[in-house]
Amino acid sequence: MNGFSKSWRVIIACMMAVCMAALAGCGASKSASGGDSGGVAKGGKVELKLAYHLPVDHHLSKSIEKFAKTVTERSKGEITITTYPAGQLYTDKSMNDAIMSGGLDMGLNSTAMWTTVIPALNVLDVPFLLPNYDSVAKAIDGGLGKTLGDEMEKKGVHPLIWADYGFIQFTNNTRPITKPDDFKGLQIRGYGQIPAETIKALGGSPVTMGAAEVYTAIQRGTIDGQTSGQTAMFSRKIYEVSKYLTVTNHAFCEFVLAVNKAKWDSLTPDQKKLVEGVANEIRDEIRKETKGEDETSLKKLKENGMEVYEVPQGEVKLWQDATASVREDFIKANGDIGKKVVDECLAASK
Repeated sequence: MNGFSKSWRVIIACMMAVCMAALAGCGASKSASGGDSGGVAKGGKVELKLAYHLPVDHHLSKSIEKFAKTVTERSKGEITITTYPAGQLYTDKSMNDAIMSGGLDMGLNSTAMWTTVIPALNVLDVPFLLPNYDSVAKAIDGGLGKTLGDEMEKKGVHPLIWADYGFIQFTNNTRPITKPDDFKGLQIRGYGQIPAETIKALGGSPVTMGAAEVYTAIQRGTIDGQTSGQTAMFSRKIYEVSKYLTVTNHAFCEFVLAVNKAKWDSLTPDQKKLVEGVANEIRDEIRKETKGEDETSLKKLKENGMEVYEVPQGEVKLWQDATASVREDFIKANGDIGKKVVDECLAASK
């Protein structure tokens, strides 16, 4: 009997030791993960998928890759961003629905592809609102960026980076365009509704076709010219089929790196702070790169034989007056929000 009791005392002692060790372990774990530990580790590991459709050698693509890599490095691997370039995961047409539904965490896409969901984003195509890069930055960092960001949040999307792509210009192969009246009789390819309305307001005839068709269409005389950014003109060798370039800076192309809002809200304040910090650094780099790419492309277009006319600041009002109907129609179509974003652009231009 005494042996039996002794055995039980040993067993009970062992069980108590195990329980105390377990409790101590729980206490240690709680202390390590809670309280004042700080840093991104507080929210645990986060894995994000980021898609974009641009080719990997595009300067925006390189910036996005740098963003993903830097976030991973600075978070010491607590936040991992895996990128899917060149439409591997989603095309520019399917990406936005995937972000809104949560099928994709993050995506870089043109604001033009968001306009069916958020019509106010069309303001960037309304002609002659933002005349230079300084006014664009002032608008995006100020009232306009806040207003457009709020509209995106309503659709379940958080805009993380507004990424500059560049100003839009006109080229043609018929005659120099130095004033609005020079558009009369010209067939010009546009890339959307407001660009088409702008061409019409200036006296030209807008033509709809895919970007890949433009070179051959100008070469064959099917159209007289087109509207696009300077970098696109150079990469597509438009200088081989168009003699004249008019630098109007009449519209601006912007991309946005958008995050599914539910995913964004799941991050801790420290994680958000880290991601936003890197994002702002990349945004500033993109602005410098885009402006530099525009200037370099313009120089190369001149070197390849294009005659370039740059609209002087003193003549911008002439072009604004000629296209005033486009601005008015945009405000009518979008109501109070339309007037608000137009006013915010104009305020940034002063």
